[in-house]
Amino acid sequence: MSSIFLQSLAPVSGWEYFSVFLIGFGCFLIGWIFGKRKSKRKYEKLLAAEKSKKGDYINTNYAPSKGVRARKTRERSGKAVDSNDDVASVDTANSPLNFDSFGVADASQKDDLKRIKGVGPFIEEKLNAIGIYTFDQISKFTLEDIQTVTELISFFPGRIERDDWKGQAVVLKKGGDTDFSKRLSSKK
Repeated sequence: MSSIFLQSLAPVSGWEYFSVFLIGFGCFLIGWIFGKRKSKRKYEKLLAAEKSKKGDYINTNYAPSKGVRARKTRERSGKAVDSNDDVASVDTANSPLNFDSFGVADASQKDDLKRIKGVGPFIEEKLNAIGIYTFDQISKFTLEDIQTVTELISFFPGRIERDDWKGQAVVLKKGGDTDFSKRLSSKK
């Protein structure tokens, strides 16, 4: 009996289908508008609570980097800048790095840091820009030095420890080869 009742309510003409659609669409819009209004009020209350806690909820106080300077690598035309002019020394006195713990080197003593797993040409340039040129320097890193280097070169946190740059640098400093440096030299 209930199926006969439902069949009598089923729309038959196009106007009936259209009116059912309009009723459904109207219900959707009413629900959407009220839902949006409710969520807006909720987030306004949360934002007001955060503002009252801190006063200024956006932190615009940031410290400029010390001792690290940008280098010009390309001309405006896109042509690479000659790297021979790049022998500028790093200001070790104002650097956040503790050069007393791992030593000072310059570009004339430079090792091929790309032989360390995890150091590519881009990271090698960043290391050179902050005054790290040799395997000997990397082999003497302390945990504090590793954290500072990670911050200065904007590298993945923990990556230096995971790839064991310090251990690889010890082997390479003595003239040995790591698995990575062997693979690297066999590709050439």
